[in-house]
Amino acid sequence: MSAIFNFQSLLTVILLLICTCAYIRSLAPSLLDRNKTGLLGTFWKCARISERKSPYVAICCIVMAFSILFIQ
Repeated sequence: MSAIFNFQSLLTVILLLICTCAYIRSLAPSLLDRNKTGLLGTFWKCARISERKSPYVAICCIVMAFSILFIQ
């Protein structure tokens, strides 16, 4: 089943995108900072979400890992 049609998979993909963008921005900030608009601006926005809401993102990662490991 595609991640678009499975809600838990969609949330997992979004959470992984947010964490990956934050990691890429920590390694090479200029890569994401120069593209703040358009389609590539989505990655910059995901990195900003992870930076500003990091405790909530961390809690979501833990909850998602727990649900994938023990509930499914």
